Amino acid sequence: MTPPPTGAPGTLPPPGTAPGAPGPADPSGTGVLLVEDDEGDAFLVQELLLEASAQVEIRWVRSVSAALEALEAGRGSYDCVLLDLGLPDAEGLVALRRVLERVPEAAVLVLTGLADEHRGAEAVAAGAQDYLVKGQVDGQLLARSIRYALERKRAEEQLRRLYATELRAAENARLERGLLPKPLLRDRRLEVEPRYRPGRGAVLGGDFYDVVETEDGTLLVLLGDVAGHGPDEAALGVCLRIAWRALVLAGIERDRLLPCLEDVLVQERASEEVFATLCLLVVAPDRRSARIVLAGHPAPLLLGAEPVQLPDDLVGPALGVLPGVVWGSRTVQLEGAWRVMAFSDGLVEGHVDGGPDRLGVDGLLDLVRASDVYDRSGPLADELIQRAQDLHGGELDDDVAVVVVGFGPAA
Repeated sequence: MTPPPTGAPGTLPPPGTAPGAPGPADPSGTGVLLVEDDEGDAFLVQELLLEASAQVEIRWVRSVSAALEALEAGRGSYDCVLLDLGLPDAEGLVALRRVLERVPEAAVLVLTGLADEHRGAEAVAAGAQDYLVKGQVDGQLLARSIRYALERKRAEEQLRRLYATELRAAENARLERGLLPKPLLRDRRLEVEPRYRPGRGAVLGGDFYDVVETEDGTLLVLLGDVAGHGPDEAALGVCLRIAWRALVLAGIERDRLLPCLEDVLVQERASEEVFATLCLLVVAPDRRSARIVLAGHPAPLLLGAEPVQLPDDLVGPALGVLPGVVWGSRTVQLEGAWRVMAFSDGLVEGHVDGGPDRLGVDGLLDLVRASDVYDRSGPLADELIQRAQDLHGGELDDDVAVVVVGFGPAA
């Protein structure tokens, strides 16, 4: 057998150079870490790959410990690991498991002198891409096995990412179902148009809403906004929305709704900085009046012959800011057929024409007046959200929730 190459300890010259001759590896080649304690076998692997003209760059180490150090130091430099199972510091599948635990993204080929089909199946089940036996491998087979191992590893990684994406999508769908409830209505003269869009291109946000008509005919409309973005805020929004519906259906006194929701928020929030704004509209059974409770939230719009914002002079602090506070309420009169639109501040905080100015409530009222469907009592929320986005120049930064409630012919 030709003696092993000379040069730096633990390093084999790359294929394409004469054994023992220095020279840089092809930068476009595959990085391979050979873990083999026998110098003769290590040199044989080099010769086989050279014979097959495989474009690889090999680094040779003698133990699992040295391999782990090399993988950590050169993370991303090695595409494939050729691993012997009989090493000084690890025997059998222990070596394979140690490598995969440290570098799970590595494609590992077992290259051993033990011709054991059972052991080969165990190695593949443990995470190896293939099981090759020394003496039964030529250069073409070894080079092909490396290529196939890399492709299989890439396919596994893609499947893993796809599974993770599907899992997140399923979790987001469950949260979304909690954020987007089905209104509970008995009065056929009522119509609800809810819309929800998370901001910044996200899947979920912290806005939430609900609409419930109780047995005595009272209509309660809730629209809230948990400060922040993402699944944590969405989960808290779901928690508050479900708690609110449970309290309403349980018949709790209306004046106790917000204090109870604040207790839930304080217990469930991740930090004391988390708060939620809230708008609560309580419409009387005769549909001629409504009571508004605002906790740090903009007042709804009354969409009459001339759209106006309902009074917000009694707005109180957001939930979680001053625990124990008592919120005031304002009663407004509703005449004939009417429509009321509650909205989160994400709809009015977008910029206008790329400048520093915000849309604001006045700008939103202008959009309502200019709407093509306003006079026809058509689906208004979608148009308003789209026009706000057009003025902003893209997706709105904050989450947006809109609930339009109509009564009578205007519904």
